[in-house]
Amino acid sequence: MKKSDSAVDIKDIDSLDPKQYIIIKGARVNNLKNVSVAIKRNTLTVITGLSGSGKSSLAFDTLYAEGQRMYVESLSSYARQFLGRMEKPEVDYIKGISPAIAIEQKVGSKNPRSTVGTTTEIYDYFKLLFARIGVTYSPKSGEAVRKDSVSDVVNFAFTYPENTKVIILSPLKTKENRDVLEELLLHLKKGFTRIMVKDEVVLIEDFLELADKKKVKASDVKILIDRAVVHFDENNNPEEDTQYRISDSVQTAFFEGEGDCEVQIISEDGKVSKSFSDRFELDGMLFEEPTVNLFTFNNPYGACKRCEGFGNVLGLDPELVFPDKNLSVFEGAIAPWRSEKMNEYLMPLVRKGIQFDFPIHRAIKDLTEEQYRLLWTGNEYFMGLDDFFRFLEEQTYKIQYRVMLSRYRGRTTCPDCRGSRLRKDASYVKIGGKSIIDLVLMPISTVSEFFKNLEITEYEQKVAKRILIEINNRLDFMQRVGLGYLTLNRLANSLSGGETQRIRLATSLGSSLVGSMYILDEPSIGLHPRDTQRLVSVLESLKALGNTVIVVEHEEEVMRASDEIIDIGPDAGNLGGHLVFQGAWNGQKVEKSDSHTLNFLSGIDKIEIPKHRRKFLDFISVNGASENNLKNVDVKIPLGVLAVVTGVSGSGKSTLIRKILYPALAKLKGEYGDDVGKYSDITGSLSRITQIEMVDQNPIGKSSRSNPVTYIKAYDTLRALMAEQPLSKTRDYKPAHFSFNVEGGRCEACQGEGHQTIEMQFMADVKLTCESCQGRRFKKEVLEVKYNDKDIAEILDMTVDEAVDFFKNSQAKIADKIQPLQDVGLGYIKLGQASNTLSGGEAQRVKLAFFLGKGNADKGKTLFIFDEPTTGLHFHDIKKLLKAMNALVDQGDSVIIIEHNMEVIKSSDWIIDLGPEGGDAGGYVCFEGTPEEMVKIEGNYTADFLKEKLA
Repeated sequence: MKKSDSAVDIKDIDSLDPKQYIIIKGARVNNLKNVSVAIKRNTLTVITGLSGSGKSSLAFDTLYAEGQRMYVESLSSYARQFLGRMEKPEVDYIKGISPAIAIEQKVGSKNPRSTVGTTTEIYDYFKLLFARIGVTYSPKSGEAVRKDSVSDVVNFAFTYPENTKVIILSPLKTKENRDVLEELLLHLKKGFTRIMVKDEVVLIEDFLELADKKKVKASDVKILIDRAVVHFDENNNPEEDTQYRISDSVQTAFFEGEGDCEVQIISEDGKVSKSFSDRFELDGMLFEEPTVNLFTFNNPYGACKRCEGFGNVLGLDPELVFPDKNLSVFEGAIAPWRSEKMNEYLMPLVRKGIQFDFPIHRAIKDLTEEQYRLLWTGNEYFMGLDDFFRFLEEQTYKIQYRVMLSRYRGRTTCPDCRGSRLRKDASYVKIGGKSIIDLVLMPISTVSEFFKNLEITEYEQKVAKRILIEINNRLDFMQRVGLGYLTLNRLANSLSGGETQRIRLATSLGSSLVGSMYILDEPSIGLHPRDTQRLVSVLESLKALGNTVIVVEHEEEVMRASDEIIDIGPDAGNLGGHLVFQGAWNGQKVEKSDSHTLNFLSGIDKIEIPKHRRKFLDFISVNGASENNLKNVDVKIPLGVLAVVTGVSGSGKSTLIRKILYPALAKLKGEYGDDVGKYSDITGSLSRITQIEMVDQNPIGKSSRSNPVTYIKAYDTLRALMAEQPLSKTRDYKPAHFSFNVEGGRCEACQGEGHQTIEMQFMADVKLTCESCQGRRFKKEVLEVKYNDKDIAEILDMTVDEAVDFFKNSQAKIADKIQPLQDVGLGYIKLGQASNTLSGGEAQRVKLAFFLGKGNADKGKTLFIFDEPTTGLHFHDIKKLLKAMNALVDQGDSVIIIEHNMEVIKSSDWIIDLGPEGGDAGGYVCFEGTPEEMVKIEGNYTADFLKEKLA
């Protein structure tokens, strides 16, 4: 074991003060080999090592698990009843542990209503702010809407001098089919005696005796509530008795007038009348008063009525109606009007377009907004698309029209709420000229700028001071973790694991907890090196609050910024689990050591720059890409080489590759649905590609029964092998008896899961080892069948490295199927490891192993797309990954990688860089070419960091 001078001597670990250190002694969880380590409190500590070396076992399965267990111990008896069966981490002792908060790489909420705004709590503060100081504006006149209070009326009366006469009136409201006379009789019974008819005060009794009373309309009659005289006291303040009398009368007037009241002022200058209303209305419209529920899309009261708070509706998809916007109307741009029968709707537009100056030969993408809108609305010369589709809906009793309609339907942004999920009148409430809908649709960086420059009145400042502080802090943290390009309206389930983790990190900062222990799992995932520097400052802020920050990380920048590095290794699986280095890294030179981390940091070990870059002749051109923030770009995708797509977070990389290139190519091959981003066309050597494979970080299976050996199709062969053993034949066991997915040989108590789940009501469910099979998943009699002294459970419990050695001499077929897992750096994972325990990066490499081991008739004609395959990989593992990817290219296949890792970027043949920034300031192609050409350009973020690697 190596350690720096600053590391704690493990021999003295028993004498350390738990108030200053978090002490772990003798950790033996998973592959940890009796590891003892002391972590100084209120520091930033990085735990690193190869994939599978034991980093997560130390950080999460030991440290966090014990923190969680201690927390549960403090809870109710209901929760504690399971503690006897909850497994304690296998460790001698852990001392000095703080309340633990784990921020892992988990996929965001599956709730379709959960957004970035709700997850970060920023939206909750928005709702409160708009409910408190939001001003409602009429969409007709643009004037502010307000309602009058009793105080407003009283204050108006006392703006006039002493002895001014005040008459308080209420308009006569008739209801329930009663006429004016019946209504007046009711008011007479209530105690009202006078009315004003056309500015003349008369007694109700006298009015009822008039001969022409029936000719009087209700609008001409007002109930006289009271007559008063303005009086002031010796200090020139409104006299209290007069003030109370007018207030009481005004309240009565509002009640009788159903919200309306009229005040007439009679003074020496003449008569003045003013109407007041305590209804929230203007321009003949009644508005909802701003409340928190008005801005809550999870509540039926605030949700958009059309989309019910989901933000999208099933309707006509313009992208399907105009599939190729490079075409003009004359060339057949309108897809539903291309057939011979439907051409009759197109001809009036083509023939008469000149009469209303419509350019039938201009491409759809070049039409003005007005011209494009005209295609939908139509005019007196031709039927618009809106009327055309309305006609089709009326004919849906005919199957051909139903089929035709279905071709052009899709999930589209709700036109009523613009995807904000809120009812339309929520947009009438504004602060600083912006509604809450405007704000959630802006990038966070723009929203932050808006609040920094927000000018409000002194009164509003007092009311909203605390709310604005919280909003500004949280928006600032979101930018500092590199997420300024997101909108608050973005769905949480559309975020990557890295984005979700950084959102949780920003939320934790906003909570301002102190004295806690934060354990983070690779927060730098998905970040460009430029943004990693910001992330480091956030981690330091968390530490500055008085927290201990422990980060499982491979990013060089984070390691260099840490107070201490703990390196677990030296290798993965059974060859790992040792503490090989602990201490601060100050750039010191070291001799070659057991620590792969030190070797790479000091330059002893490195990923070599390729001796030559591959050239390409074939390519695919994506033209007019304009989805999300892409600015109508044209991009050349080379084939037969290793190409990378780079750029800062939010620059448009995933949109270009995952939302346009992949679905568009797959659709051409008949393999994908209709969810393709906006682009003009795709041209080039399309025949060179016969298959497209997206190797992303999504789980390899939704079930906990899914595992690496089933995914790479090796389990069928393995089950067949076990069924061929003599004992199996004697007992008539079939291959199905060795499956935990079907009844037969599996343990029925846990149904082959190996564990049972206990629901903990308001807490996370607890998984306990099955008492029947002790976690082995099969019946006892099935486990009596052995191959080379190993039963099926023992074989599934082997690591990939162990399995390759076990089978290579006796069962080469099985060994060959497993070998690709070892080639991509997954030798440490177990064959039967549940897929839901694999990280995103591990799941991606299992998929890569599947393709490497697959007997593929399309070898040399497959386009592989990888989305950040270096996730969770140490420098040492990246070397193996690059070797596996180059093997794909060497057999003639094409590889495109969305990547931030400079080691991969410097090893590529071709770079496509998007940017220059994220969000609205991104979406441009900044560079296309080789790494050597890229480092020559100035002012490019990727080029600046690449220079260091190619130096």
